Amino acid sequence: MALTIYDISKKAGVSIATVSRVLNGSDNVKASTREKVMKVIEEYDYRPNAFARGMGLHSLRTIGILCADSSDMYLARAVYLLERELHQNGYESLLCCTGYELAERKEYIRLILSKKVDSLILVGSHYVSDVEEENEYIREAAQQVPVMLMNASYRCPNVYCTLSNDYASMFEATSSLIRAGIDDILYLYDSNSYSATRKLAGYKAAMKNHKLQNTAPLIHYYGGRTDQINEITAFLQDLADRGLSFHGVITSDDALAIGAVKYGVQNNLRIPQDLAIIGYNNSMLTQCTVPEITSVDNQPDKITHQLIQTLLGVLGGEEKPAEYMFSGKLIKRQTTP
Repeated sequence: MALTIYDISKKAGVSIATVSRVLNGSDNVKASTREKVMKVIEEYDYRPNAFARGMGLHSLRTIGILCADSSDMYLARAVYLLERELHQNGYESLLCCTGYELAERKEYIRLILSKKVDSLILVGSHYVSDVEEENEYIREAAQQVPVMLMNASYRCPNVYCTLSNDYASMFEATSSLIRAGIDDILYLYDSNSYSATRKLAGYKAAMKNHKLQNTAPLIHYYGGRTDQINEITAFLQDLADRGLSFHGVITSDDALAIGAVKYGVQNNLRIPQDLAIIGYNNSMLTQCTVPEITSVDNQPDKITHQLIQTLLGVLGGEEKPAEYMFSGKLIKRQTTP
């Protein structure tokens, strides 16, 4: 029987971190607990796999980092911050750009696990699906190595999540426009990821909280490329030409907000008097337009730092919370009152 550290923890009735401490020879384990774990190990003739090596048993000190698209500004910065801090702590990185298709994600995880990495970091919320069967590959990977999720939440043994509270951030961003007297706020998004779903829920909740419940006509999905700003502008122009009235735009990404600024300029709208705009991610794009764009800072520096601290603790056999959540911050610039 090919036993994993996950199997040992279940059979011994202890946490994965406790098993790792036993494998590490840590003194911070009760004698009775150590005996239970060792009994399972001896009974099934367990041989340390990649995860056990990551706990100090001939570790390769290598972490697999997976992101969908390294050209995405948010993902690129996150990968840079993660790689830099891993290197500072004596770990090397293997990066794979998986794309967004489930089959590709599965194949890349299989490939990177074959390199005997000590852990996996999945960067971006699209790795978690609302369809539970599509998350099986995460559960399987977590039976071999600790899996760290950045900006997504998923409850599973040996999975650790570090994320921004996108729901609360979008609730506050929407509420800020409503408090400024704007109630016809268009919501523009470009993804159905975990993060995008939480943002949309925050927008809806804020509108409902202020008795603005007929939001369906104001919510629109943009399915094009976010680096095609003219197409985003044309998308908004088409909505306006078809009779949709809006004096505020909130977007799930800063690139979409640039398209909104361009739409306003082309229609001789005063920003923010005639059209207020809020982006998301607080990227450098927010300062590349005139006027500069108000945006939600979802704290990528804090998130990546905490993720690495959690990872180092787990690899050291420490008990760590399954989830850390940070609050975003609305950075006001010239596109809002």
